[in-house]
Amino acid sequence: MCVADLTNIFNGPWITPPPRIDPPEEQLIEAIADAGLEPPEQVFLDGRIHRFQSGQKKDKTGWYVVFGDGIPAGRFGDWREDISQPWTADIGRQLTFDEVEARKRHIEEAKRIRDQEIEKLHDAVALAAQRIWDGGTPATAEHPYLKRKGVQPHGIKVSGEGKLMIPACTMDGDIKTIQYIDADGKKQFHQGGEAGGNVYFLGDESESPIYIAEGFATAATIHEVTGKPVVVAFSCHNLVEATGKVRDKRGALSEIVVVADNDESGMGEKMARRACQKHGARFVMAPDVGDDVNDFHQKGGDVKSLLAPPLEGWLISVRDFANVPAPIPWLIKGWLPSGCLCMIHGPSGCGKTFLVLHWCMMIASNDDMISWDGRPVRHGKVVYLAGEGHHGLRARVAAWLKHYEVKPDDVDLFVSASGCDLNTPEGWMKVKNHIDALDGKPSVIVVDTLHRFLNGDENSAQDAKIMVDACAGLQMEYGSTIILVHHTGVSDDAQHRARGSSAWKGALDMEASVVMKPNKEDIQIICRKMKDAEEPEPLWLRLQKGIDLPGWYDADGEQVTSAVIVKGEEPCETKQDKNKMSDSDQLGIKTFRTAASNFGQVKDGRFDGVSIEAWRREFYRIYPADEEDETKAAQNKKKAFQRVRLSMLKNEYIRVSEDGKFVFPGGYLAGLDEQIFLSSLRSNKYE
Repeated sequence: MCVADLTNIFNGPWITPPPRIDPPEEQLIEAIADAGLEPPEQVFLDGRIHRFQSGQKKDKTGWYVVFGDGIPAGRFGDWREDISQPWTADIGRQLTFDEVEARKRHIEEAKRIRDQEIEKLHDAVALAAQRIWDGGTPATAEHPYLKRKGVQPHGIKVSGEGKLMIPACTMDGDIKTIQYIDADGKKQFHQGGEAGGNVYFLGDESESPIYIAEGFATAATIHEVTGKPVVVAFSCHNLVEATGKVRDKRGALSEIVVVADNDESGMGEKMARRACQKHGARFVMAPDVGDDVNDFHQKGGDVKSLLAPPLEGWLISVRDFANVPAPIPWLIKGWLPSGCLCMIHGPSGCGKTFLVLHWCMMIASNDDMISWDGRPVRHGKVVYLAGEGHHGLRARVAAWLKHYEVKPDDVDLFVSASGCDLNTPEGWMKVKNHIDALDGKPSVIVVDTLHRFLNGDENSAQDAKIMVDACAGLQMEYGSTIILVHHTGVSDDAQHRARGSSAWKGALDMEASVVMKPNKEDIQIICRKMKDAEEPEPLWLRLQKGIDLPGWYDADGEQVTSAVIVKGEEPCETKQDKNKMSDSDQLGIKTFRTAASNFGQVKDGRFDGVSIEAWRREFYRIYPADEEDETKAAQNKKKAFQRVRLSMLKNEYIRVSEDGKFVFPGGYLAGLDEQIFLSSLRSNKYE
């Protein structure tokens, strides 16, 4: 049997013919049908907006705008069904870059034309709605719908057809459309009107709190029970936008309560919680599935109690306050109180995250053998809000588990996947919602770092106050200790205090700084403030490096290692340095004491520091001038004073005010020195 050579038959190799491409008009009609709309019989690709009947109703709410030049592209949709989607013709091949850009322009132009048409339609409907509203008659409580719901009309009207009319208005009161409700409760908006973002107000808008409900009957029930203003959002899908507009109008501190319908689909609750999360409102919902607050009220429910926030135990009489014993509850005895706001700060790379993570892992684990300098640790759940360095944090957790021989399942700690703006309503609610989803309340919530979770300026007292309030909200919600991890300032003078506004320190219950020695292993933690207890003595720790992580390898196949915090000792060079003082330091101490005794400030009967300028003058007066050149001698004195000041700060012989202008004695004898200076200043005054 002979097989024919097909190349002779087809005049060359067989090539599969390209698939048939339908004309763009047919493709557009098919796409409209695929979107669930009834397409028009004929379409025109002329860049103009065309309307068509898209369903059973005779009105033309379907539309399309398509440009036929080049690659046909545009948009189509339906105003009633709130459908709008882009469309591009299939030409049987991949588009070039220029064709893609042209398609984008066509689609954007189609959107612009569509938006203009919608705006014209909305304007026309708004005028018609105003005329219809003006021609309506005031509704009475005898209307079948209001009678069945048991509510008053609150200013709404009745149309000539006997339907209730509720105007959907802007925040300024301009009517945009009307919702009609017939005797059976069927609801319908005026066709083509703009309902999204528009509302109806009941009551005095200036009072507080203000409630936001989906439907009129629910809103009327709330207003009649509370006497407070209520906003009708008309739909759960309008709750987010309506709440945002009310928040913008009322301001950040106004109390807003979003009241959800407890529908079986769960959509009412979902959208109400989203509105609360985004705009900082309180959430309330009818308790039974299928009910709204009007249903709850008609069944005999206590609406006022449902709407009221829980207030038990916040104000305590002096009788109860004085009788309740208040020993300090510690998470880490002597260092970390329970339910406090604390801050751990230090320069970059000083080991502060290692320290805080060590505390958290000790608290979150159930191993009683792991302690902090022999002090007891109370265990509980920990939430670690990590805004940066997640890869490094994973390695540190793995190293801690290996070194302290703790199983991951025995550690009740949760780490955030990213940062958020904690001092905004959206960020705060995001944190709260995720914590609420956990089993049990956290004992500790860490914010690492403060900068990554702060929306604003850390030097602003106002922004700091909002962040402190956000932390206080988490404390009240869960009874947790909040640990803020923060950086110190850049200058050497600022290494003992947190960077930014002084409002941070005033709000803290506990503050500690972390200092790493030049060997990058020895770490000292120094308590700077302990509000309700004695400050513990500084503690030495060591960063033990080289912990191999099983199964962890880098891109070159080398073993990945990390480090953990372990108990340390005071470095030998530090002990020796304490017994040695340079000649310059001795001169610095002498001139500082002279300046403080003669030129120091007294405020409210206490020594209030001496200005750096007064100390500088005294130092320059005593410092030996070996140079004959006066200019060079002055430069030498300036450099010497700078070295002495930094050395005395480092060795904690002195401390500097937050503005850097005044100097105070440092060290454990600081209090005694201040009494000596105060006595000298008083003696000088009466001489």
